[in-house]
Amino acid sequence: MGAALRRIQLGSALSAFGLGFTVPYLYVYVAQVRDLGAGTAGVVLAVFAMAALAVLPFTGRVIDRRGPLPVLLAASVVASLGAVALGFSSQVTASVLSAAVLGAGTAVMQPALATMLVRCSDTGTRTRAFAMQFFLQNLGLGIGGLVGGQIVDTERPASFTLLFLIEAVMFLVLGAITATVRMPRTPAVAAGVSGAGDSAPGGGMRALLSHRAMVQLCVLGFVVFFACYGQFESGLAAYGTEAAGIEPSTLGIALAANTAVIVVAQFVVLRLVERRRRSRVIAAVGLIWAFAWIVAGYAGLGHGSQTMATAAMISTYALFGLGESMLSPTVAPLVADLAPESMVGQYNSAFALCKQLALAVGPAVGGPMGASLHGPYIVTFVLFSLGITMLALRLGRRLTPVQDQPSLAAVPSRVVAVSLPEGAAAEAPVPVAVVR
Repeated sequence: MGAALRRIQLGSALSAFGLGFTVPYLYVYVAQVRDLGAGTAGVVLAVFAMAALAVLPFTGRVIDRRGPLPVLLAASVVASLGAVALGFSSQVTASVLSAAVLGAGTAVMQPALATMLVRCSDTGTRTRAFAMQFFLQNLGLGIGGLVGGQIVDTERPASFTLLFLIEAVMFLVLGAITATVRMPRTPAVAAGVSGAGDSAPGGGMRALLSHRAMVQLCVLGFVVFFACYGQFESGLAAYGTEAAGIEPSTLGIALAANTAVIVVAQFVVLRLVERRRRSRVIAAVGLIWAFAWIVAGYAGLGHGSQTMATAAMISTYALFGLGESMLSPTVAPLVADLAPESMVGQYNSAFALCKQLALAVGPAVGGPMGASLHGPYIVTFVLFSLGITMLALRLGRRLTPVQDQPSLAAVPSRVVAVSLPEGAAAEAPVPVAVVR
């Protein structure tokens, strides 16, 4: 990686390290340590997620107009203020407002960081850049959670305040490190590409919605996050404790197994997938996750021993980790390669919005089903996983060969611009790529 990419990756990892200090303990902090009750804790978590839905629709256009670096710097300051405020909040109103500020700041960071990675990479290096980011973020979250667990004490609210202060400092460190990055100039883009989003009536969003490949990718992303990430701490956890009868402490071991598989397998998997078609890799993830849900079904419905049920649940989380390590070098880089140069921020923000919607809807649907409708829950998510395979194969038919398999590109390019929002192709000739 170049110096710019190294600094972006370091800042991203440290911000994830800061998040790891507080995310696992937010519910306990609000409900028990501040003694505001389970209802208030649920509201705080919901507001944290809903704040992202409120700001992401506007984030992409600001990134494209002002650049990702100023947006990231502002988001890091906002998130830091939210973390400090939440660390000292002892009343319901203060906790909810602080969670909204923190959620908004951290949500804006995602597309800003993704756009910076795109600007500092090309089609040939982008796959590894996003894989490295995913690896470092998971490592940072895991280490942060482990260190934070040694600090917290439910009898001492000050110990939780310390966690939020550490998180706030890490956000500021992210801003300080990325502020030293010299962003490359945005390369010139053919008029038919750069004007596709701005010339369409209704602005960039209308152009994005007319881009069928991107719309299909957003639908696929929603299903991916709904069927996996949206179930980790809700439906799958409820199913494991209620149907499989595993101890709550075992969920921590299962999540550790998930992170361990990602950390160990990421670069082995990267070597296997970077020269294969992205659509086929994503389709394979759907099959792996379908098998993972079947293994979970055995844990809760197989009537085996408790030891076998526990092993099956841990294996389920590990299989999800294997699928995640296959998605990190495929999905996020594909968003970037589909985007016209003038709309990279909007494309990243739109995909982040779909992800956030899935993370909001997933627990609401999966939680009650996992707790009481054990058989239907497993069948539903086996079908959703198979749906990932079908959607991925269908998406592959709309991608150009280089978009689907970047290793085919003879010359590294900044933007793969063959698949355009519909209507743009009629206005100007379509170049194969914009070469640096």
